[in-house]
Amino acid sequence: MEYYVIGDDDTVLGFSIVGVQGETAHTSEEARNAWQNALENKERGIIIITEDVANMIRETVDHYLFSESFPLVVEIPSSGKGFTRDLKSLVNQAIGVSI
Repeated sequence: MEYYVIGDDDTVLGFSIVGVQGETAHTSEEARNAWQNALENKERGIIIITEDVANMIRETVDHYLFSESFPLVVEIPSSGKGFTRDLKSLVNQAIGVSI
C-alpha cells in the first residue's frame, strides 16, 4: 500500500524526502486534478492532504472521508500551522491501527 500526498510546496517536498510521491495544489482546479491523479493508482491506499487543499475540494474529500472505505484520507495541518502530533500518530488515529 502506497501513500500519496497533496498539499503545499513545503509539505510535498518534505514527504518526497522520505519517498512519498505527491503533488502540489495552489488552486481548486489543481487540487481536483491532484485528487484524480491520486486515485488513478489503485496501490495508493492512503491519501494525505493538507487542510488548506482539502478545503478547496471539501465536498469530494468529505465524500471519501464519510462514504468510501478506500482509499483512506488523512487530513494534516497545512505547512506553517504547526503539527500538534507527529504524522505517524495522525495516520494511526485515522486508520485505527498502529503502523
